[in-house]
Amino acid sequence: MKTNNLTREIILWVIVLIPLVYLAVVWNSLPEQVPVHFNLEGEADGWAGKTSLIFIVLGTTALFNLILLALPHIDPKRKLTQMGSKYHQLRFILVIFMAALSVFIVHNALNPNVFRQNIHFVLIGGLFIALGNYFQAVKPNYFIGIRTPWTLESEQVWRKTHRLGGILWIIGGILLIVLAFLPEMGMQQMLYIAVIALTVLIPVVYSFMVYRRERRELGQQS
Repeated sequence: MKTNNLTREIILWVIVLIPLVYLAVVWNSLPEQVPVHFNLEGEADGWAGKTSLIFIVLGTTALFNLILLALPHIDPKRKLTQMGSKYHQLRFILVIFMAALSVFIVHNALNPNVFRQNIHFVLIGGLFIALGNYFQAVKPNYFIGIRTPWTLESEQVWRKTHRLGGILWIIGGILLIVLAFLPEMGMQQMLYIAVIALTVLIPVVYSFMVYRRERRELGQQS
């Protein structure tokens, strides 16, 4: 492994270890039963023993990083490898997000009666903005990006869909962060769901429309 690659992997694994170190530091302060799921009102509605946090954190960080590390090697078209440094930058974004999410989960376990929705909104919004910036760099593949039957069928549909998707995800991410700083209101969760749903669904519908138009134009030329 080259020195740059080794340094990159060391940094990624250090990031992975941060939530585990945090969990170890606060372990004795954790209640025996911790919340593992919250409803739309931010109230804990699922509980488990605190040992479950070890597996949650490991799955969210270490296992996730291993999957990202393996993806370029199992990609049958080697498109992820063609992304070069862009793919590894994307790995950093995703691993940092999952590590932050794990710290957030452990923090909530320490304070089970206080679910900080604003932090949750900022985390998801920041992820959407970061991923939106990378969408146009993602090559057609079976693992990452807006994978619909129509984007996977046509490289042009993939490119156009990810161009639109990138813009929408950045806008959606900004809106989610704005929600985090609005006063608490009953509609906050509904707006959160609406933003995510539109950000995800619009590119899917768009990919179908672009694919149909492309097929129609090809049919007219033949």
